Amino acid sequence: MEKKNEHIGNQKSKFHTALKKTYDRLVKIRGQPREIALGFALGIFIGMSPSIGFQTPIAIFFASLLKWNKISAAVGVWISNPLTAPVIYGITYIIGATLLGINNTSKLSDDFQPAAIFAMLSKGPEIIWAMIIGGVIIGLPLAVMAYYFCYSAVQKYQEDIKRKLAKQKAKLAKQKQKLAKKREERKQKKKKKKKKDKVT
Repeated sequence: MEKKNEHIGNQKSKFHTALKKTYDRLVKIRGQPREIALGFALGIFIGMSPSIGFQTPIAIFFASLLKWNKISAAVGVWISNPLTAPVIYGITYIIGATLLGINNTSKLSDDFQPAAIFAMLSKGPEIIWAMIIGGVIIGLPLAVMAYYFCYSAVQKYQEDIKRKLAKQKAKLAKQKQKLAKKREERKQKKKKKKKKDKVT
């Protein structure tokens, strides 16, 4: 039981670390906050589509076409990864199938595994359409939330960097002023000394 709890704890820790790294990479992307946020939102939206394996190229293509940030689009796509894909595709299928009136949603919930999802994809275009529709319905609000989250996070990070740089510049300016003052004082002392030597 203890080993099981340790394993769960390690998984949570790894997931938290991965999330933190992703966040750090996102906020450190160079560019305008708006372009970065739009690229990230696009990546999130495409990540909800059943185009696994092609999501990153699709996101980068549309980001470059729309002149949004390509790196943040690629980061956003990773909302669907080997860990989250079964959950995302399961939910998108159920929502899409419900709207399209497909009654065969129980098979997915009974065997909620990636292999089962890929087996279902081979059964017909109606399943793909269900996942596309479900992906759009979930993807749009998620993309909007992702945009505002990313915009505020990137803007805050960039403003913090600007503040730090401004402080460093102010410190350097003060140090330069002090050095200049010391040099001036030394010059004045030398001049006074020369005058005294001439008098004597």
